[in-house]
Amino acid sequence: MTAHGASREALAAARERLDALTDNTAVDARQLADELAAVTALLDREVSLRRVLTDPAQAGEAKAELAGRLLGGKVGGETADLVAGMVRSRWSASRDLVDALEELANVADLTAAQKSGALDTVEDELFRFGRIVASSTELRAALTDRGAGAPAKSALLGNLLGGKAEAVTERLVERLVTAPRGRSLEAGLESLSKLAADRRERMVAVVTSAVPLSDRQKQRLGAALAKIYGRQMHLNLDVAPEVVGGIRVQVGDEVINGSVADRIEDARRRMAG
Repeated sequence: MTAHGASREALAAARERLDALTDNTAVDARQLADELAAVTALLDREVSLRRVLTDPAQAGEAKAELAGRLLGGKVGGETADLVAGMVRSRWSASRDLVDALEELANVADLTAAQKSGALDTVEDELFRFGRIVASSTELRAALTDRGAGAPAKSALLGNLLGGKAEAVTERLVERLVTAPRGRSLEAGLESLSKLAADRRERMVAVVTSAVPLSDRQKQRLGAALAKIYGRQMHLNLDVAPEVVGGIRVQVGDEVINGSVADRIEDARRRMAG
């Protein structure tokens, strides 16, 4: 989500409230994710309703009461309170509220993965799924076909991921594919990967090597990159024999290769140990 001004502040406040909720072990983060996703779908579908809930001319408390009446008995108290707090906030555009709800649903699911110790696996599965889609034009076309209904896409994903990936991964990808909301599949997967990395307060490095890296090499490369960027680093690994120099590392928009020889040389020295 790219938010501006008031929406950025509102999203930050909502993220803080979500973190406070999910820090409570009694709160079911997965249920919270499902309910937030349902509210996202409702407001994405009901344009007039979301405009009312984000109308700056309306009092925040009145909008919160309306949200409470709409959601009462349909979602848990935690979800209803979270949404009420969000509609009290000021949003730059009505769509920003829906984008924020979707982001919170994804964060809640990733929090559920973190609590169960599966976050690393989910990150890796999202990355691998993106690589599979990128390598198959036919698969990408099937998953992004506007003429295909959600049930057909869900069935296809079930065949691809069912029983082979974490349940959180399946839910995240299914929501993205069945309700892309104007985004490309690639952009959606990238956004999910960034959210997963943020959950760990770390950056993501896409590492492409000519040959698979050993566990020791991965540890040393991760340590070297953490020193360079000052943050813990999650490595998404790929193998491509044609890589010049044996390794290519991309962190955000920066590619570490011969153009920044001092950094890659430091990484190589540490890997060689």
